Amino acid sequence: MESRWRKAKMSLGLNLCVYVPRTLEGDDASSPNTGSSTAALVSPVASSSSAATSAETTPTAALAEQSNGKVKGGAGALMPTTPTPTSAGLRLSKSGSKSFKKTCAICLTTMKPGQGHALFTAECSHTFHFHCISANVKHGSSSCPVCRIKWKELPFRGPLPAKLPLGNASPVNGHQNGGQMTILRPLPRARSSGRLHHLTTLLPDTDPSTFNDDEPLDLLCEATEDPQQGCLRTVEIKTYPEFTEVPENMSERSFTVLIHLKAPLAQHLQTPSNLGDGNGPNTNRAPVDLITVLDVSGSMAGTKLALLKRAMGFVIQNLGSSDRLSVIAFSSSARRLFPLRRMTESGRQQSLLAVNSLTSNGGTNIAEGLRKGSKVIEDRQAKNPVCSIILLSDGQDTYNVSPTAGVHKAAALEYCALLPSTNGNQQVPVHVFGFGADHDSVSLHSISQASGGTFSFIETEAAIQDAFAQCIGGLLSVVAQGLHLKVESLHPDVHFGSIRSGSYSSSIADDKRNGSIDVGDLYAEEERDFLVSVNVPPGHGETALLKVGCVYKDPLMKEAVNMADVQVNISRPAFVSVQSVSIEVDRQKNRLHAAEVMAEARFSAERGDLTNAVSLLEDCRRMIMGSASGQSGDRLCQALDAELKEMQDRMANRQRYEASGRAYVLSGLSSHSWQRATARGDSTDSESLIQAYQTSSMVDMLLRSQTMSRSSTPRQTPQMRHAKSFPARPQPR
Repeated sequence: MESRWRKAKMSLGLNLCVYVPRTLEGDDASSPNTGSSTAALVSPVASSSSAATSAETTPTAALAEQSNGKVKGGAGALMPTTPTPTSAGLRLSKSGSKSFKKTCAICLTTMKPGQGHALFTAECSHTFHFHCISANVKHGSSSCPVCRIKWKELPFRGPLPAKLPLGNASPVNGHQNGGQMTILRPLPRARSSGRLHHLTTLLPDTDPSTFNDDEPLDLLCEATEDPQQGCLRTVEIKTYPEFTEVPENMSERSFTVLIHLKAPLAQHLQTPSNLGDGNGPNTNRAPVDLITVLDVSGSMAGTKLALLKRAMGFVIQNLGSSDRLSVIAFSSSARRLFPLRRMTESGRQQSLLAVNSLTSNGGTNIAEGLRKGSKVIEDRQAKNPVCSIILLSDGQDTYNVSPTAGVHKAAALEYCALLPSTNGNQQVPVHVFGFGADHDSVSLHSISQASGGTFSFIETEAAIQDAFAQCIGGLLSVVAQGLHLKVESLHPDVHFGSIRSGSYSSSIADDKRNGSIDVGDLYAEEERDFLVSVNVPPGHGETALLKVGCVYKDPLMKEAVNMADVQVNISRPAFVSVQSVSIEVDRQKNRLHAAEVMAEARFSAERGDLTNAVSLLEDCRRMIMGSASGQSGDRLCQALDAELKEMQDRMANRQRYEASGRAYVLSGLSSHSWQRATARGDSTDSESLIQAYQTSSMVDMLLRSQTMSRSSTPRQTPQMRHAKSFPARPQPR
């Protein structure tokens, strides 16, 4: 052991990162791993022994000092490290838990001290087998295989010198292997200003009182927009009466009309070739202000935090140069890692460093994280057309909000006060991700519902990145904002009975001849279906029931678009032999009925009556599959049947319902009420999780995520196979 410390001290004098092998003469005789190799990364410090000088380490050294403040070697060699700054329970990264369990992202085998392999921890905090990463670098790679950040210090393999003169910029010790030695490129000596100072500036100890330091927008990119593109981006309106013919002498008290909206195709979808600059002049989409509020409490330690960092790396890499990102991390308290920053090349690199420096510790203060995320939105000086919050948590809020495991609505009222205030009708949605079996799905679902966002249930750790990918695939394709739908009666005796719009706000005038629905934002190719109930008076020839129109804002052109009204008429023959119900109307009735039964089953389950809950779901399945659309083999009905069956399975007993059933049902309710795709359970592999609301942009982003995760072309998952396989909608007659 003495000889190893002697070598370490010598390396400090030479300002090197070195590989120090375990030797028989230098080991403690009692060591159980005698003879195995050990890697130690020795951070460079100034030759002075003073505390001030030793604190001037490089950010690489600070980030490489992982796992409880020590650097791991192949057989457990440990080196003392420089303390890292702390703030409000959030520390710079010491990624890895006390029980060191990691997998090399290159060879996919376990990395554990004592297995005879040197380990390399990069400046971004990710660790690999030294022989794996050095071979990777040898073939020209200079970026982390996990987070894609560019490294400043690279591992490499070089020839063993015959003689090592003192003071030479070569390694003091090396592990000889066939005439080669494993070494690291020397790290530069820290200057007086210190790169560590830059890192602590990147992650300030305290947040300012006002978050008005957001980076200015990219005005040059806005000036390159094509003014002719706006006229092509129009929402399509179609209507489907329940029956196309009603006998002339017959009246209907509750006649259903389906109003169908479809957003236009995105003008230019991103491709891997322009991934790095997602909205330059050739990509016509609205830039985004995205605030991510991330749980880094103690329960996120280990694999959870590592995968969250990887997912955030994917988000950062897929934002364009005009998109802006800010990250809020919360545990016992919350802290803004950096202000709204444009995702240029330098912006991405700084953001990746900040995200990868996080560690997990402390409690879970969701309310404080949400408050700071909202403050970033409210205080910003400039505003991109699209804005959203992504919130992820794996636990209960242990600080500001009372536990709400059940059907109580107290949390919804408390969290609503923390949501960002908006000007006008534009709402800032909070897309919430409940992670694992211990999160408070009721409270998280209430946040999403109150803000107009979605609630996703991430059951398995590996699905974090895919869930984020699906979400940003939609956010990066917004083509309509603040859409307001208007319906008006065209016959003096036709009055509205009800408007079934799910979670979208709707209203009917006192005279029951006018109604409206606030739809909000639409992603490219998204569809919305609403059922309007009217009465049909007797008539002959043809009866004009109502007209439908909408107005919305094109976020790219920043102009209002008024769509021409679409009229709904039905024929009034003297006699109708067979009345055939519209499959389109019937399938939407099934969707809304299924959502209502899901809510009712959940209430039964919360009261402890799981038997009744399962029975309700079973009855609903039989009704759907026995309906006209179910009998026709409609894909949406089949997906609803599979989803209801999955809910039955997750309500088999109280333990399973508490662990996953409640969150699964709430995610399903969120998806159907907003008609927007959410992640549910193991969303990448389960056949029961067919996503009826996925768009091409979401599927494209999912494919990129899975390609990056598996480093090969992914197999097509069930939800992707069926995402665009629904039967074409028939033209109205």
